Amino acid sequence: MACYILFLSVFLGILAPISSAARAFFVFGDSLVDSGNNNYLATTARADAPPYGLDSAEHRASGRFSNGKNTPDILSEQLGAAEPPLPYLSPHLDGQKLLIGANFASAGIGILNDTGIQFANIIRIEKQLYYFEQYQQRLSKLIGAQEVKRLVNNGIVLITLGGNDFVNNYYLIPYSARSREFSLPDYIPFVISEYKKVLSKLYGLGARRVLVTGVGPLGCVPAELALRSRTGACDPELMRVPDLWNPQLTKMLGDLNRQFGSDVFIAVNADRMHMDIVMNPGSYGFVTSKIACCGQGPYNGIGLCTIFSNVCSNRDAYVFWDAYHPTERANRIIVSQFMTGSSEYMYPMNLSTILKLDAQNQY
Repeated sequence: MACYILFLSVFLGILAPISSAARAFFVFGDSLVDSGNNNYLATTARADAPPYGLDSAEHRASGRFSNGKNTPDILSEQLGAAEPPLPYLSPHLDGQKLLIGANFASAGIGILNDTGIQFANIIRIEKQLYYFEQYQQRLSKLIGAQEVKRLVNNGIVLITLGGNDFVNNYYLIPYSARSREFSLPDYIPFVISEYKKVLSKLYGLGARRVLVTGVGPLGCVPAELALRSRTGACDPELMRVPDLWNPQLTKMLGDLNRQFGSDVFIAVNADRMHMDIVMNPGSYGFVTSKIACCGQGPYNGIGLCTIFSNVCSNRDAYVFWDAYHPTERANRIIVSQFMTGSSEYMYPMNLSTILKLDAQNQY
């Protein structure tokens, strides 16, 4: 009987039109937005063991690099979704769950294929885009190709890439291959040009509202403080990256929007969002923005967050959960800027404005 009901619900899903208010949510990128795809891969870039997920509803590690919810989870709440999109590799992503969207992100990846090679088996961005195409084919069997096109065109896309192309490539080791090949001012336009190809392909696959996260303050994360800072000051060399990267990213997105004749791509100023908190943690109710909650060594920034690590008792007092990733509370503050931030944070418009405009235009 239960099998019959499940079959009937899926069958009816084929016939029932999608609500005009529904907005599917699709996520691409790295560990900042990975919700568990790497759980299903043979890689060291995983967050599927305690103490990750310590403050989640289930109090267990799900593959998110957080003590609780990550940015896609909180954005899903803001979009009014009953639940966030499942990792694409999850065996539970099937049937009606496909209508919610999918998370294709994989910890360790970058824009370049040689980024994160030490993590071996991860879902590089080209494969994520292939999976997005595959997702649409799977969903077509449920609701038909025309409805899939509308659902994808109407969806919200988040893509978070770039940081690993520096910390896990250009600056990974002294005299890395890329740093010998390029000076930093030459490397950035090269990576931007590769990113433009990725975003153009994403548009070709139907994405029409894409939030593109810039690179954050890499020199201020606990991992880099532990390696490069004796005083706790952000590393000036790594801080060159967002200063050079983000203006060029914004310009490239503007070029694409002019090419496509619409505000498809939204530049998310992650550097500004994070720096507001990092430079003034007390103003946001945090005790520290230098020491990670979970880790070991200086600033708790050495190695991985494991059951053997130091773990703080009050996660809400810390900006960083582990050596690289924010706590859930910090993520919530960041997402608030996604929703209502000025053009200094979200260019040319924030997500609340997008949702309002699209509702008026029945996007």
